[in-house]
Amino acid sequence: MKRTIRLRGISSEVKGQTWESVEVLRAGRLASLEIVLDDSSVSRRHAEVRLGEDGWFVRDLESTNGTYVNGVRIGPGEQPLRPRDIVQFGKVAVIVEPADSSPEGPPSDQHVIAAVPSSFEGGLQRIAFDRNEMPRPGEQLFALLRAGHHFVHTLSEDVLLDNILNDAVSVLDAQRGAIVLAEGDGPEPQLRLRALAVGHGEPPPRFHYSKKLTHRVFAKGESVLYSTLTEDNELKVTQSMHDGAMASVLCVLLRTPRRRIGVLHLDRSFWQNPFTEDDLYLADALAAHVSAAIESAQFLRKQREFYLKTLEVLAQAVEMRDDYTGGHTKRVTQYASMLAQHLELPDEQLELIKIGTPLHDIGKIGIDDAILRKPGRLTPQEFALMQEHTTKGAEILSTIPEMQPIIPIVRNHHERWDGTGYPDRLAGEEIPLLARIVAVADAFDAMTSNRPYHVGKKGKPPVAAFAEVEAQSGRQFDPRCAAGFLAIRDQVIQTMTHLIPGFDPGDPAPVVVGTQDTFSVASTPTGSHIGR
Repeated sequence: MKRTIRLRGISSEVKGQTWESVEVLRAGRLASLEIVLDDSSVSRRHAEVRLGEDGWFVRDLESTNGTYVNGVRIGPGEQPLRPRDIVQFGKVAVIVEPADSSPEGPPSDQHVIAAVPSSFEGGLQRIAFDRNEMPRPGEQLFALLRAGHHFVHTLSEDVLLDNILNDAVSVLDAQRGAIVLAEGDGPEPQLRLRALAVGHGEPPPRFHYSKKLTHRVFAKGESVLYSTLTEDNELKVTQSMHDGAMASVLCVLLRTPRRRIGVLHLDRSFWQNPFTEDDLYLADALAAHVSAAIESAQFLRKQREFYLKTLEVLAQAVEMRDDYTGGHTKRVTQYASMLAQHLELPDEQLELIKIGTPLHDIGKIGIDDAILRKPGRLTPQEFALMQEHTTKGAEILSTIPEMQPIIPIVRNHHERWDGTGYPDRLAGEEIPLLARIVAVADAFDAMTSNRPYHVGKKGKPPVAAFAEVEAQSGRQFDPRCAAGFLAIRDQVIQTMTHLIPGFDPGDPAPVVVGTQDTFSVASTPTGSHIGR
Protein backbone atom coordinates (compact mmCIF):
# COMPACT_ATOMS: atom_id res chain seq x y z
CA MET A 1 0.00 0.00 0.00
CA LYS A 2 1.29 3.47 -0.77
CA ARG A 3 2.45 5.56 2.18
CA THR A 4 -0.05 8.31 1.37
CA ILE A 5 -3.60 7.65 2.47
CA ARG A 6 -6.75 9.52 1.50
CA LEU A 7 -10.10 9.44 3.27
CA ARG A 8 -13.16 10.69 1.40
CA GLY A 9 -16.47 11.57 3.04
CA ILE A 10 -19.47 9.55 1.89
CA SER A 11 -22.18 10.51 4.42
CA SER A 12 -24.21 13.61 3.73
CA GLU A 13 -22.43 15.80 6.29
CA VAL A 14 -19.00 15.38 4.68
CA LYS A 15 -19.76 14.03 1.21
CA GLY A 16 -17.09 15.04 -1.26
CA GLN A 17 -14.56 16.23 1.35
CA THR A 18 -11.14 14.54 1.32
CA TRP A 19 -8.26 14.34 3.78
CA GLU A 20 -4.73 13.14 2.91
CA SER A 21 -1.65 12.39 4.98
CA VAL A 22 1.65 10.54 4.94
CA GLU A 23 1.69 10.13 8.72
CA VAL A 24 -1.51 10.69 10.72
CA LEU A 25 -5.12 11.88 10.44
CA ARG A 26 -6.89 12.62 13.72
CA ALA A 27 -10.70 12.91 13.71
CA GLY A 28 -12.98 14.69 16.16
CA ARG A 29 -14.78 17.92 16.89
CA LEU A 30 -11.73 19.96 17.95
CA ALA A 31 -10.61 22.57 15.43
CA SER A 32 -6.96 21.61 15.94
CA LEU A 33 -7.46 18.13 14.43
CA GLU A 34 -6.84 17.16 10.83
CA ILE A 35 -10.40 15.88 10.33
CA VAL A 36 -12.89 18.25 11.96
CA LEU A 37 -16.38 16.71 12.16
CA ASP A 38 -19.12 18.97 13.48
CA ASP A 39 -21.57 16.22 14.39
CA SER A 40 -23.13 15.38 17.77
CA SER A 41 -22.28 11.67 17.36
CA VAL A 42 -18.55 12.51 17.18
CA SER A 43 -16.45 12.99 20.33
CA ARG A 44 -14.02 15.89 20.79
CA ARG A 45 -11.09 13.52 20.20
CA HIS A 46 -12.72 10.58 18.49
CA ALA A 47 -10.14 8.46 16.61
CA GLU A 48 -6.89 8.56 14.70
CA VAL A 49 -5.65 7.00 11.46
CA ARG A 50 -1.87 6.46 11.65
CA LEU A 51 0.86 4.87 9.56
CA GLY A 52 2.54 1.89 11.24
CA GLU A 53 5.27 -0.56 10.27
CA ASP A 54 2.81 -2.79 8.36
CA GLY A 55 0.63 -0.10 6.85
CA TRP A 56 -2.19 2.15 7.93
CA PHE A 57 -4.44 1.46 10.91
CA VAL A 58 -7.24 3.18 12.83
CA ARG A 59 -7.54 3.43 16.61
CA ASP A 60 -10.50 4.62 18.64
CA LEU A 61 -9.66 7.24 21.28
CA GLU A 62 -12.27 6.09 23.82
CA SER A 63 -15.04 7.89 21.95
CA THR A 64 -18.60 7.85 23.25
CA ASN A 65 -20.27 6.44 20.13
CA GLY A 66 -17.44 4.28 18.86
CA THR A 67 -15.47 3.85 15.66
CA TYR A 68 -16.53 1.28 13.06
CA VAL A 69 -14.76 -0.42 10.16
CA ASN A 70 -17.04 -1.97 7.56
CA GLY A 71 -19.97 -1.86 9.98
CA VAL A 72 -18.17 -3.54 12.93
CA ARG A 73 -17.27 -1.55 16.03
CA ILE A 74 -13.57 -1.80 16.77
CA GLY A 75 -12.25 -2.51 20.25
CA PRO A 76 -9.12 -1.26 22.01
CA GLY A 77 -5.97 -1.40 19.97
CA GLU A 78 -5.21 -0.95 16.28
CA GLN A 79 -7.45 -1.98 13.39
CA PRO A 80 -5.67 -2.39 9.98
CA LEU A 81 -7.15 -0.50 7.04
CA ARG A 82 -7.35 -1.51 3.39
CA PRO A 83 -8.45 0.39 0.29
CA ARG A 84 -12.24 0.66 0.03
CA ASP A 85 -12.77 0.07 3.78
CA ILE A 86 -15.64 2.13 5.23
CA VAL A 87 -14.72 3.90 8.47
CA GLN A 88 -17.38 5.47 10.68
CA PHE A 89 -16.66 8.04 13.36
CA GLY A 90 -19.94 7.90 15.25
CA LYS A 91 -22.45 8.35 12.44
CA VAL A 92 -20.07 10.06 10.00
CA ALA A 93 -18.72 7.70 7.34
CA VAL A 94 -15.61 7.94 5.13
CA ILE A 95 -14.05 5.56 2.63
CA VAL A 96 -10.35 4.67 2.38
CA GLU A 97 -8.92 5.07 -1.09
CA PRO A 98 -5.45 5.32 -2.66
CA ALA A 99 -4.34 8.95 -2.73
CA ASP A 100 -3.80 8.94 -6.50
CA SER A 101 -7.00 7.11 -7.44
CA SER A 102 -9.90 8.83 -9.13
CA PRO A 103 -13.51 7.69 -8.67
CA GLU A 104 -14.57 9.19 -11.97
CA GLY A 105 -14.65 7.39 -15.30
CA PRO A 106 -16.40 4.47 -16.93
CA PRO A 107 -16.28 0.94 -15.55
CA SER A 108 -13.02 -0.71 -16.50
CA ASP A 109 -12.99 -4.02 -18.36
CA GLN A 110 -10.13 -5.07 -16.11
CA HIS A 111 -12.64 -5.18 -13.22
CA VAL A 112 -14.92 -7.62 -15.08
CA ILE A 113 -14.41 -11.02 -13.44
CA ALA A 114 -16.80 -12.89 -15.74
CA ALA A 115 -19.31 -12.14 -18.48
CA VAL A 116 -21.93 -14.25 -20.23
CA PRO A 117 -23.77 -13.47 -23.50
CA SER A 118 -27.36 -12.82 -22.48
CA SER A 119 -29.51 -14.56 -25.06
CA PHE A 120 -33.01 -15.54 -24.02
CA GLU A 121 -32.44 -19.21 -24.87
CA GLY A 122 -29.19 -19.27 -22.89
CA GLY A 123 -30.97 -17.86 -19.87
CA LEU A 124 -33.64 -20.55 -20.06
CA GLN A 125 -30.93 -23.24 -20.18
CA ARG A 126 -29.40 -21.75 -17.02
CA ILE A 127 -32.68 -22.14 -15.14
CA ALA A 128 -32.16 -25.89 -14.79
CA PHE A 129 -28.36 -26.20 -15.13
CA ASP A 130 -25.42 -24.28 -13.67
CA ARG A 131 -22.33 -23.18 -15.62
CA ASN A 132 -20.85 -26.68 -15.32
CA GLU A 133 -23.99 -28.19 -16.92
CA MET A 134 -24.92 -29.77 -13.60
CA PRO A 135 -28.53 -29.74 -12.30
CA ARG A 136 -29.16 -26.84 -9.97
CA PRO A 137 -29.54 -27.44 -6.22
CA GLY A 138 -33.11 -27.64 -4.96
CA GLU A 139 -33.07 -24.29 -3.17
CA GLN A 140 -31.99 -22.50 -6.36
CA LEU A 141 -34.73 -24.18 -8.39
CA PHE A 142 -37.25 -23.20 -5.74
CA ALA A 143 -36.10 -19.57 -5.93
CA LEU A 144 -36.51 -19.57 -9.71
CA LEU A 145 -39.95 -21.15 -9.52
CA ARG A 146 -41.07 -18.67 -6.88
CA ALA A 147 -39.99 -15.78 -9.12
CA GLY A 148 -42.37 -17.01 -11.83
CA HIS A 149 -45.11 -17.55 -9.27
CA HIS A 150 -45.23 -13.81 -8.52
CA PHE A 151 -46.63 -12.90 -11.94
CA VAL A 152 -49.52 -15.35 -11.70
CA HIS A 153 -50.62 -13.90 -8.36
CA THR A 154 -49.73 -10.20 -8.80
CA LEU A 155 -51.90 -7.57 -10.49
CA SER A 156 -49.64 -4.54 -9.97
CA GLU A 157 -46.50 -4.06 -12.05
CA ASP A 158 -44.79 -2.24 -9.16
CA VAL A 159 -45.61 -5.03 -6.70
CA LEU A 160 -44.32 -7.60 -9.19
CA LEU A 161 -40.99 -5.76 -9.53
CA ASP A 162 -40.64 -5.42 -5.75
CA ASN A 163 -41.33 -9.12 -5.21
CA ILE A 164 -38.85 -10.19 -7.89
CA LEU A 165 -36.14 -7.91 -6.57
CA ASN A 166 -36.58 -8.86 -2.91
CA ASP A 167 -36.32 -12.52 -3.89
CA ALA A 168 -33.13 -11.86 -5.86
CA VAL A 169 -31.54 -9.93 -2.98
CA SER A 170 -32.42 -12.73 -0.56
CA VAL A 171 -31.35 -15.66 -2.74
CA LEU A 172 -28.05 -14.08 -3.75
CA ASP A 173 -27.33 -12.54 -0.33
CA ALA A 174 -26.88 -9.05 -1.75
CA GLN A 175 -26.58 -5.93 0.38
CA ARG A 176 -29.02 -4.22 -2.01
CA GLY A 177 -30.53 -4.48 -5.46
CA ALA A 178 -32.16 -2.42 -8.19
CA ILE A 179 -34.29 -3.05 -11.27
CA VAL A 180 -33.81 -0.54 -14.07
CA LEU A 181 -36.18 -0.71 -17.05
CA ALA A 182 -35.95 0.74 -20.54
CA GLU A 183 -38.54 3.34 -21.54
CA GLY A 184 -39.30 4.56 -25.04
CA ASP A 185 -39.18 2.80 -28.40
CA GLY A 186 -36.33 4.71 -30.00
CA PRO A 187 -32.85 3.38 -30.83
CA GLU A 188 -31.57 4.63 -27.45
CA PRO A 189 -34.31 4.10 -24.83
CA GLN A 190 -34.01 5.77 -21.46
CA LEU A 191 -33.17 3.55 -18.48
CA ARG A 192 -35.25 4.40 -15.40
CA LEU A 193 -34.99 3.04 -11.87
CA ARG A 194 -38.20 1.16 -11.05
CA ALA A 195 -37.49 -0.87 -7.89
CA LEU A 196 -35.06 -0.86 -4.95
CA ALA A 197 -34.41 -3.39 -2.19
CA VAL A 198 -31.90 -3.89 0.62
CA GLY A 199 -30.70 -7.05 2.30
CA HIS A 200 -31.46 -8.13 5.84
CA GLY A 201 -30.17 -5.63 8.37
CA GLU A 202 -28.96 -3.16 5.76
CA PRO A 203 -29.86 0.56 6.06
CA PRO A 204 -31.98 2.20 3.34
CA PRO A 205 -29.83 2.72 0.24
CA ARG A 206 -28.24 6.09 -0.48
CA PHE A 207 -26.38 4.90 -3.58
CA HIS A 208 -28.59 2.56 -5.56
CA TYR A 209 -26.68 1.22 -8.54
CA SER A 210 -23.96 2.04 -11.07
CA LYS A 211 -25.58 3.86 -13.97
CA LYS A 212 -22.51 3.49 -16.17
CA LEU A 213 -22.25 -0.25 -15.63
CA THR A 214 -26.00 -0.64 -16.18
CA HIS A 215 -25.83 1.22 -19.50
CA ARG A 216 -22.84 -0.88 -20.54
CA VAL A 217 -24.66 -4.16 -19.83
CA PHE A 218 -27.81 -3.00 -21.63
CA ALA A 219 -25.88 -1.74 -24.67
CA LYS A 220 -23.64 -4.83 -25.01
CA GLY A 221 -26.37 -7.34 -24.25
CA GLU A 222 -24.31 -9.32 -21.77
CA SER A 223 -24.45 -9.99 -18.04
CA VAL A 224 -21.31 -9.33 -15.99
CA LEU A 225 -19.73 -10.05 -12.63
CA TYR A 226 -17.82 -6.92 -11.70
CA SER A 227 -15.38 -6.36 -8.82
CA THR A 228 -13.87 -3.12 -7.58
CA LEU A 229 -11.19 -5.12 -5.72
CA THR A 230 -8.43 -6.04 -8.15
CA GLU A 231 -4.70 -6.37 -7.81
CA ASP A 232 -4.30 -2.94 -9.39
CA ASN A 233 -6.12 -0.62 -7.04
CA GLU A 234 -5.34 2.37 -9.22
CA LEU A 235 -7.88 1.30 -11.86
CA LYS A 236 -10.84 3.62 -12.12
CA VAL A 237 -14.33 2.64 -11.02
CA THR A 238 -17.51 4.65 -10.93
CA GLN A 239 -18.41 7.21 -8.29
CA SER A 240 -21.56 5.31 -7.33
CA MET A 241 -19.55 2.16 -6.61
CA HIS A 242 -17.19 4.10 -4.35
CA ASP A 243 -19.93 5.90 -2.50
CA GLY A 244 -22.16 2.86 -2.24
CA ALA A 245 -19.43 0.61 -0.83
CA MET A 246 -19.93 -1.82 -3.72
CA ALA A 247 -17.07 -4.33 -3.74
CA SER A 248 -18.75 -6.96 -5.93
CA VAL A 249 -21.54 -6.36 -8.44
CA LEU A 250 -23.81 -8.58 -10.52
CA CYS A 251 -25.32 -6.67 -13.40
CA VAL A 252 -27.54 -8.93 -15.52
CA LEU A 253 -29.65 -8.24 -18.57
CA LEU A 254 -33.45 -8.52 -18.44
CA ARG A 255 -34.58 -9.68 -21.88
CA THR A 256 -37.21 -11.60 -23.84
CA PRO A 257 -37.03 -13.12 -27.34
CA ARG A 258 -38.36 -9.78 -28.62
CA ARG A 259 -36.19 -7.18 -26.93
CA ARG A 260 -33.99 -6.07 -24.07
CA ILE A 261 -36.20 -4.66 -21.32
CA GLY A 262 -33.78 -3.59 -18.60
CA VAL A 263 -31.14 -4.60 -16.06
CA LEU A 264 -31.08 -6.32 -12.66
CA HIS A 265 -28.30 -4.85 -10.49
CA LEU A 266 -27.13 -6.58 -7.26
CA ASP A 267 -24.12 -5.71 -5.11
CA ARG A 268 -22.20 -6.88 -2.05
CA SER A 269 -20.14 -4.74 0.31
CA PHE A 270 -16.46 -4.92 1.20
CA TRP A 271 -17.13 -7.01 4.31
CA GLN A 272 -19.12 -9.67 2.40
CA ASN A 273 -17.69 -12.50 0.34
CA PRO A 274 -17.62 -11.45 -3.34
CA PHE A 275 -20.07 -12.90 -5.83
CA THR A 276 -18.86 -15.94 -7.74
CA GLU A 277 -19.23 -16.94 -11.37
CA ASP A 278 -21.87 -19.44 -10.23
CA ASP A 279 -23.80 -16.52 -8.75
CA LEU A 280 -23.58 -14.78 -12.11
CA TYR A 281 -25.14 -17.76 -13.91
CA LEU A 282 -27.89 -18.03 -11.28
CA ALA A 283 -28.68 -14.30 -11.49
CA ASP A 284 -28.73 -14.47 -15.29
CA ALA A 285 -31.13 -17.44 -15.19
CA LEU A 286 -33.35 -15.53 -12.78
CA ALA A 287 -33.34 -12.51 -15.10
CA ALA A 288 -34.34 -14.62 -18.11
CA HIS A 289 -37.07 -16.34 -16.09
CA VAL A 290 -38.77 -13.15 -14.85
CA SER A 291 -38.34 -10.98 -17.95
CA ALA A 292 -41.40 -12.34 -19.74
CA ALA A 293 -43.49 -11.63 -16.63
CA ILE A 294 -42.19 -8.06 -16.47
CA GLU A 295 -42.86 -7.50 -20.17
CA SER A 296 -46.38 -8.89 -19.81
CA ALA A 297 -47.04 -6.66 -16.79
CA GLN A 298 -45.86 -3.64 -18.79
CA PHE A 299 -48.16 -4.61 -21.65
CA LEU A 300 -51.13 -5.00 -19.30
CA ARG A 301 -50.38 -1.61 -17.74
CA LYS A 302 -50.33 0.04 -21.15
CA GLN A 303 -53.56 -1.72 -22.12
CA ARG A 304 -55.17 -0.58 -18.88
CA GLU A 305 -54.03 3.02 -19.49
CA PHE A 306 -55.47 2.87 -23.01
CA TYR A 307 -58.70 1.38 -21.65
CA LEU A 308 -59.09 4.12 -19.04
CA LYS A 309 -58.47 6.75 -21.71
CA THR A 310 -61.22 5.15 -23.79
CA LEU A 311 -63.60 5.33 -20.83
CA GLU A 312 -62.67 8.95 -20.31
CA VAL A 313 -63.42 9.79 -23.94
CA LEU A 314 -66.75 7.95 -23.72
CA ALA A 315 -67.67 9.85 -20.56
CA GLN A 316 -66.75 13.14 -22.23
CA ALA A 317 -69.06 12.24 -25.14
CA VAL A 318 -71.94 11.84 -22.67
CA GLU A 319 -71.12 15.19 -21.06
CA MET A 320 -71.10 16.92 -24.44
CA ARG A 321 -74.66 15.72 -25.06
CA ASP A 322 -75.58 17.08 -21.67
CA ASP A 323 -74.14 20.54 -22.33
CA TYR A 324 -71.72 19.98 -19.47
CA THR A 325 -68.50 21.95 -19.63
CA GLY A 326 -67.51 21.64 -15.98
CA GLY A 327 -65.92 18.15 -15.92
CA HIS A 328 -68.57 16.58 -13.66
CA THR A 329 -67.47 13.01 -14.40
CA LYS A 330 -63.80 13.71 -13.74
CA ARG A 331 -64.54 15.37 -10.40
CA VAL A 332 -66.93 12.67 -9.24
CA THR A 333 -64.38 9.99 -10.14
CA GLN A 334 -61.69 11.79 -8.19
CA TYR A 335 -63.91 12.33 -5.12
CA ALA A 336 -65.10 8.71 -5.17
CA SER A 337 -61.54 7.37 -5.51
CA MET A 338 -60.35 9.44 -2.56
CA LEU A 339 -63.29 8.28 -0.43
CA ALA A 340 -62.69 4.62 -1.36
CA GLN A 341 -59.02 4.95 -0.41
CA HIS A 342 -59.97 6.57 2.90
CA LEU A 343 -62.32 3.67 3.60
CA GLU A 344 -59.38 1.32 2.89
CA LEU A 345 -61.09 -0.71 0.20
CA PRO A 346 -58.97 -3.49 -1.33
CA ASP A 347 -57.11 -2.77 -4.55
CA GLU A 348 -59.62 -4.70 -6.66
CA GLN A 349 -62.49 -2.47 -5.48
CA LEU A 350 -60.42 0.70 -5.92
CA GLU A 351 -59.88 -0.38 -9.51
CA LEU A 352 -63.65 -0.84 -10.01
CA ILE A 353 -64.25 2.69 -8.69
CA LYS A 354 -61.75 4.09 -11.20
CA ILE A 355 -63.36 2.17 -14.07
CA GLY A 356 -67.01 2.39 -13.07
CA THR A 357 -67.39 5.97 -11.86
CA PRO A 358 -66.60 7.59 -15.24
CA LEU A 359 -69.47 5.53 -16.67
CA HIS A 360 -72.00 6.18 -13.91
CA ASP A 361 -74.09 8.38 -16.26
CA ILE A 362 -73.56 6.35 -19.46
CA GLY A 363 -77.32 5.70 -19.61
CA LYS A 364 -77.90 9.34 -20.58
CA ILE A 365 -77.04 8.26 -24.11
CA GLY A 366 -80.58 6.87 -24.21
CA ILE A 367 -82.32 9.98 -22.82
CA ASP A 368 -84.07 12.28 -25.28
CA ASP A 369 -82.36 15.65 -25.85
CA ALA A 370 -85.60 17.48 -25.09
CA ILE A 371 -85.31 16.24 -21.51
CA LEU A 372 -81.55 16.02 -21.20
CA ARG A 373 -80.94 19.58 -22.37
CA LYS A 374 -84.07 21.23 -21.00
CA PRO A 375 -83.05 24.58 -19.42
CA GLY A 376 -85.83 24.69 -16.82
CA ARG A 377 -87.18 22.42 -14.09
CA LEU A 378 -88.39 19.00 -15.23
CA THR A 379 -91.97 17.93 -14.79
CA PRO A 380 -92.65 14.77 -12.71
CA GLN A 381 -93.14 12.81 -15.95
CA GLU A 382 -89.87 14.13 -17.41
CA PHE A 383 -88.04 13.43 -14.15
CA ALA A 384 -89.30 9.84 -14.26
CA LEU A 385 -87.84 9.48 -17.75
CA MET A 386 -84.58 11.05 -16.59
CA GLN A 387 -84.38 8.47 -13.80
CA GLU A 388 -84.24 5.77 -16.46
CA HIS A 389 -80.60 6.68 -17.21
CA THR A 390 -79.64 4.31 -14.38
CA THR A 391 -81.40 1.27 -15.86
CA LYS A 392 -80.52 2.20 -19.44
CA GLY A 393 -76.84 2.41 -18.42
CA ALA A 394 -77.02 -0.99 -16.73
CA GLU A 395 -78.60 -2.48 -19.86
CA ILE A 396 -75.86 -1.07 -22.07
CA LEU A 397 -73.09 -2.54 -19.89
CA SER A 398 -74.84 -5.89 -19.44
CA THR A 399 -73.97 -6.73 -23.04
CA ILE A 400 -70.23 -6.70 -22.11
CA PRO A 401 -69.33 -9.55 -19.71
CA GLU A 402 -66.21 -7.75 -18.46
CA MET A 403 -68.37 -4.82 -17.30
CA GLN A 404 -70.52 -6.87 -14.93
CA PRO A 405 -68.65 -5.80 -11.74
CA ILE A 406 -69.31 -2.09 -12.35
CA ILE A 407 -73.01 -2.37 -13.20
CA PRO A 408 -74.05 -1.75 -9.54
CA ILE A 409 -72.32 1.66 -9.68
CA VAL A 410 -74.21 2.62 -12.82
CA ARG A 411 -77.59 1.23 -11.75
CA ASN A 412 -77.65 2.07 -8.04
CA HIS A 413 -75.76 5.34 -7.48
CA HIS A 414 -79.13 7.10 -6.91
CA GLU A 415 -80.41 4.72 -4.26
CA ARG A 416 -80.92 6.20 -0.79
CA TRP A 417 -79.90 4.75 2.55
CA ASP A 418 -83.52 5.16 3.77
CA GLY A 419 -84.91 3.17 0.81
CA THR A 420 -86.60 6.05 -1.05
CA GLY A 421 -84.17 6.25 -3.96
CA TYR A 422 -84.33 4.72 -7.43
CA PRO A 423 -84.50 2.57 -9.50
CA ASP A 424 -84.78 -0.41 -7.11
CA ARG A 425 -85.68 1.32 -3.81
CA LEU A 426 -82.87 -0.53 -2.03
CA ALA A 427 -82.15 0.45 1.57
CA GLY A 428 -79.13 0.36 3.87
CA GLU A 429 -76.53 -2.26 3.08
CA GLU A 430 -78.74 -3.73 0.36
CA ILE A 431 -77.21 -0.95 -1.75
CA PRO A 432 -73.85 -2.07 -3.16
CA LEU A 433 -70.98 -0.36 -1.32
CA LEU A 434 -69.39 1.08 -4.46
CA ALA A 435 -72.72 2.66 -5.41
CA ARG A 436 -72.99 4.20 -1.94
CA ILE A 437 -69.53 5.74 -2.34
CA VAL A 438 -70.31 7.20 -5.76
CA ALA A 439 -73.66 8.50 -4.45
CA VAL A 440 -71.92 10.81 -1.97
CA ALA A 441 -69.37 12.02 -4.54
CA ASP A 442 -72.05 12.58 -7.19
CA ALA A 443 -74.36 14.48 -4.84
CA PHE A 444 -71.54 16.68 -3.52
CA ASP A 445 -70.61 17.73 -7.05
CA ALA A 446 -74.30 18.33 -7.78
CA MET A 447 -74.63 20.63 -4.79
CA THR A 448 -71.48 22.63 -5.58
CA SER A 449 -72.35 23.19 -9.27
CA ASN A 450 -74.48 25.85 -10.91
CA ARG A 451 -77.53 24.20 -12.48
CA PRO A 452 -78.83 25.68 -15.76
CA TYR A 453 -82.10 23.74 -15.57
CA HIS A 454 -82.98 25.85 -12.53
CA VAL A 455 -82.58 29.44 -13.66
CA GLY A 456 -80.73 31.61 -11.15
CA LYS A 457 -79.86 28.68 -8.90
CA LYS A 458 -76.17 28.76 -8.00
CA GLY A 459 -74.20 25.94 -6.48
CA LYS A 460 -73.59 25.83 -2.76
CA PRO A 461 -70.20 26.80 -1.35
CA PRO A 462 -68.23 23.73 -0.14
CA VAL A 463 -68.91 24.44 3.54
CA ALA A 464 -72.67 24.31 2.93
CA ALA A 465 -72.39 21.18 0.77
CA PHE A 466 -70.39 19.39 3.47
CA ALA A 467 -73.03 20.41 6.00
CA GLU A 468 -75.71 18.90 3.74
CA VAL A 469 -73.74 15.63 3.47
CA GLU A 470 -73.62 15.53 7.27
CA ALA A 471 -77.34 16.31 7.55
CA GLN A 472 -78.24 13.54 5.07
CA SER A 473 -76.12 10.91 6.84
CA GLY A 474 -78.42 7.98 7.63
CA ARG A 475 -81.11 9.34 5.30
CA GLN A 476 -79.77 9.74 1.79
CA PHE A 477 -76.22 8.56 2.48
CA ASP A 478 -74.56 5.60 4.13
CA PRO A 479 -73.39 7.01 7.51
CA ARG A 480 -69.95 5.45 7.09
CA CYS A 481 -69.51 6.93 3.62
CA ALA A 482 -70.76 10.34 4.75
CA ALA A 483 -68.38 10.37 7.73
CA GLY A 484 -65.51 9.33 5.49
CA PHE A 485 -66.27 12.09 3.00
CA LEU A 486 -66.33 14.67 5.78
CA ALA A 487 -62.99 13.35 7.03
CA ILE A 488 -61.34 14.08 3.68
CA ARG A 489 -62.87 17.50 3.17
CA ASP A 490 -59.44 19.18 2.90
CA GLN A 491 -58.46 16.79 0.09
CA VAL A 492 -61.76 17.42 -1.66
CA ILE A 493 -61.36 21.19 -1.55
CA GLN A 494 -57.77 20.85 -2.79
CA THR A 495 -59.05 18.72 -5.68
CA MET A 496 -61.70 21.33 -6.51
CA THR A 497 -58.94 23.93 -6.64
CA HIS A 498 -57.05 21.82 -9.19
CA LEU A 499 -60.01 20.73 -11.31
CA ILE A 500 -62.20 23.84 -11.38
CA PRO A 501 -60.69 26.86 -13.17
CA GLY A 502 -61.00 29.98 -11.07
CA PHE A 503 -62.29 28.12 -8.01
CA ASP A 504 -61.62 29.87 -4.71
CA PRO A 505 -62.71 28.03 -1.54
CA GLY A 506 -63.30 31.41 0.07
CA ASP A 507 -65.90 32.48 -2.49
CA PRO A 508 -69.57 32.20 -1.47
CA ALA A 509 -70.20 29.78 -4.35
CA PRO A 510 -68.07 27.95 -6.95
CA VAL A 511 -68.10 28.83 -10.62
CA VAL A 512 -68.84 25.39 -12.07
CA VAL A 513 -71.51 25.02 -14.74
CA GLY A 514 -73.75 22.05 -14.02
CA THR A 515 -76.05 19.80 -16.04
CA GLN A 516 -79.31 17.94 -15.80
CA ASP A 517 -77.53 15.35 -13.67
CA THR A 518 -76.46 17.76 -10.96
CA PHE A 519 -79.82 18.45 -9.35
CA SER A 520 -80.53 20.53 -6.30
CA VAL A 521 -82.63 19.10 -3.51
CA ALA A 522 -85.72 18.27 -5.52
CA SER A 523 -89.15 17.24 -4.34
CA THR A 524 -90.00 13.90 -5.93
CA PRO A 525 -92.64 11.24 -5.27
CA THR A 526 -90.02 9.41 -3.22
CA GLY A 527 -89.04 12.40 -1.16
CA SER A 528 -86.26 14.96 -1.09
CA HIS A 529 -83.34 13.88 -3.23
CA ILE A 530 -79.96 15.41 -3.95
CA GLY A 531 -78.64 14.66 -7.40
CA ARG A 532 -80.31 12.85 -10.27
